[in-house]
Formats: sequence, C-alpha cells, structure tokens
Amino acid sequence: MGWIGETVDSIKSIQIRQLFTQAISLGMIVTSALIIWKALMCVTGSESPVVVVLSGSMEPGFKRGDILFLHMSKDPIRAGEIVVFNVDGRDIPIVHRVIKVHERENTGEVDVLTKGDNNYGDDRLLYAEGQLWLNRHHIMGRAVGFLPYVGWVTIIMTEKPIIKYILIGALGLLVITSKD
Repeated sequence: MGWIGETVDSIKSIQIRQLFTQAISLGMIVTSALIIWKALMCVTGSESPVVVVLSGSMEPGFKRGDILFLHMSKDPIRAGEIVVFNVDGRDIPIVHRVIKVHERENTGEVDVLTKGDNNYGDDRLLYAEGQLWLNRHHIMGRAVGFLPYVGWVTIIMTEKPIIKYILIGALGLLVITSKD
C-alpha cells in the first residue's frame, strides 16, 4: 500500500504512553518558541522584533518577502530611518521610511511623517482619518537588519491557506508517527 498505508498502520500502533510523550515534546517546542519570542521582545524593546515586508512599497531597498529585524530605543527618531508602525484601525504594520520629523522642544515628543520609497506621495492617506502625523506610540521599531526573501514562507501561507494546512498536517503526522 506504500507510504500512506505504513503511516496509517503506524498511527494505529501508537501506545498511549508514546502519544503522551509526543504531545509533551510538541508542547515544549511551542513553549520554547514563545519564550524565545518574548526574550527577543525584551532585548529589542519592540513588541514585534521581526516583521515581513508584505508589499513592494519599499523597493528597491526592501523587496516583498524580506524579513526585517527591529529595535526600539529611546534615541530620537530621525529622517531617513526605516520604521515599522501601526495605524489605529489597521491590523497589519507598515514598513516605510521617515521623511520628516517635527520635535517639540518643550516636551521632547516628535511628530513623524513617513513614505514608502516606491510610493509617489507620503503616507497621510494610510494614517487614521484626520491624522496627519505619527507619534512615538505608533512606531513599533526601527529596522536594524534584514534577511532577503526568507519571509516568502509567511506570505505564501497567508495568501494560500491550503498550503498552511497541508504543512501543519504533515508536521503533525511526522510527530505522531516518529519512533523514539
């Protein structure tokens, strides 16, 4: 019957103890990933230390599918920096370049205007209705490094959910059928 038959026979022969052990192993893997993510959040000062560029608005500097590493420090935000920001009412963060910064001398707060390198105009159309500037609380982090094209895995799984389900199913079968 081949690979499928062997997989079904393997699943049928699983003992409760082995299933319990594999479930604990899977739980430890997931927990470890969450701990690493939280540690990265603490080290980088960013609520999202890693993001994927989802559009071509930053080309040629960053292409769709590039992974950006973020850091958020107390240093002043300057024109020319690449920042990732959230806008009220939008779920997906945006990666763009700071083109103007207005500092308030009395409070030290800043107003920031951004623009995608590949876009014609600034981002005011992307901001919340009536909002002309971003404030520091909108900014999630500054780009400090990137890996080209590695984020395509995320994009493919988001745009084609069937691939995500096939991958999760295959990994689940691999965990269930693995022998110690």
